Amino acid sequence: MQPNKIKLVICWHMHQPHYRDGLDGQYRLPWVYLHAIKDYSDMAAHLENNPAARVVVNFAPVLLEQLDDYAIQMRQWLADAQPTGDLLLNLVAGASPVTDDLAARLDILQSCSKAFAPTMIDRFPPFRKLLDMAQGDQITTIDDAHSLSYFNRDFFTDLLVWYHLAWMGHSLRLRDERVGQLINKGLAEEHFNHDDQRTLVSIMADILEDIVPRYRQLQDSGQIEISMTPYGHPIVPLLIDFNTTRDAMPDAALPEHPGYPGGYERARWHMQHGIEQFRHFFGRAPSGVWLSEGAVSSAAVGLLDEFDIRWTASGEGVWRHSCEASQLDIHDISSKRALYQPMRHNDQQCALFFRDDGMSDLIGFEYKSWDPQDAANNFAHNLDNIANHLGDQVDQHVVAVILDGENPWEYYPDNGYTFLETLYQTLTEHPRIAMTTFSDALDQNACVRDLPVLKAGSWVYGSFSTWIGDKDKNIGWDLLVEAKQVFDQVVASQQLSDDEQTIATHQLAVCEGSDWFWWFGDYNPADSVRDFTLLYQRHLEKLYQLLKQPIPDNLDRLQTGGGSHSNHSGTMIRN
Repeated sequence: MQPNKIKLVICWHMHQPHYRDGLDGQYRLPWVYLHAIKDYSDMAAHLENNPAARVVVNFAPVLLEQLDDYAIQMRQWLADAQPTGDLLLNLVAGASPVTDDLAARLDILQSCSKAFAPTMIDRFPPFRKLLDMAQGDQITTIDDAHSLSYFNRDFFTDLLVWYHLAWMGHSLRLRDERVGQLINKGLAEEHFNHDDQRTLVSIMADILEDIVPRYRQLQDSGQIEISMTPYGHPIVPLLIDFNTTRDAMPDAALPEHPGYPGGYERARWHMQHGIEQFRHFFGRAPSGVWLSEGAVSSAAVGLLDEFDIRWTASGEGVWRHSCEASQLDIHDISSKRALYQPMRHNDQQCALFFRDDGMSDLIGFEYKSWDPQDAANNFAHNLDNIANHLGDQVDQHVVAVILDGENPWEYYPDNGYTFLETLYQTLTEHPRIAMTTFSDALDQNACVRDLPVLKAGSWVYGSFSTWIGDKDKNIGWDLLVEAKQVFDQVVASQQLSDDEQTIATHQLAVCEGSDWFWWFGDYNPADSVRDFTLLYQRHLEKLYQLLKQPIPDNLDRLQTGGGSHSNHSGTMIRN
């Protein structure tokens, strides 16, 4: 008899924060369109190439909106030369000229250095040569950059085009002849011209326009399940109650303000607006929700019940804290048997899945330096061991592997192309592994276990320490609370028209996003901390402007410096 199979759910989380400057509407960071041409495109291609592979893909609605906006702006530039709202995109398109201004030239150089050199820069010798000629990097100061004055504009055009070619997904290099032609021209050390710039933007517009339709087709064919995160990617338990911090951090310092005003209603707004956007892009409501950063609490899961959400998920730390508080069988905890059982908290209906941190971090951090087949075999072998441990009831259990679907791949050769192709092939052919989705696992006899106590926390360390509890993060929350208090007063006074209130409400949602608090703190790279601090302050300024209220003088008290060189540039955390 064929042995029962272990259910495996791989969930790829796709998310980028709101990068449009609140005051002038310009995109201050290019990561939405760069990850689109590299990661969102490649990740769809792997699934298209392996129709037996089944996964969950989670999208944050604020990302979907920006993908749509970029596609529209690129098409407008191609149609009538209307510049886009992204400075880097305008430069590579030729919509904005490379000037003689030294600071602007240094900014181009530093922008075109933002990639993991061993896999993205060094593989293209002409690109490496251009950066070496300029002798600059992320820490080069304006005083040390005077040599940039002597480079002609062809140098900067070549640098900009090469940077974007380096960000092209490997599937595009294989499938799109235009990409290959541009790369071959650059490898021949010919200068790129305006026609090449236009071709590059045309390629990117095609990619951006096709992202959502490709994933929607995968969804409609039944191969994948698409889930969502609440609209602006807020930490829902903290919106509802700051004190949930102390479930995992009993001695944590909290913001000066006791809580976020009307937080539950704001969390409900993010859910409702997120579902509306999800329907717009994917034609249906989601069955599952990855609450931002896997941040859960009893109240947050109760909110999901209001919207008939079937499942959510969190991290192994939350699972362990909750199981211990619930006094579940000590052997089920120590052996991790209970980790592979979906759970329900008391009388709530939404099922809870919990991430296997070790298995997830193997993909996120370890396998990048392995032979792809060895890595896939190792992953499958670990799953086989789990299946053997679970015994005759293995088919009632689910291994949840949940991780960032964007940021690991630049550290892999060829953007992880060979690894992911090999992984999917190995898993789908394995006799003990059934790739599935969270919804299908619930429909296919996964045994749901009762969880009397749900401890609040996130996928990171089982706590909220990444978003609250230190000086800079708490100041960020206090500034947000004070802005919300003004928002409530203005709305109550009925000073705004319906349209004005709608716009201000959307701006408030941007300010409530989790990413600002992720980056606050001295343990992150200084340039990223600076960028996100400035964006957050300008988003708050915009909110006050929309409310027709004076901008407070204390926004600049959030002065985080950063300075460390975090793993994966601070974009990913290993548990």
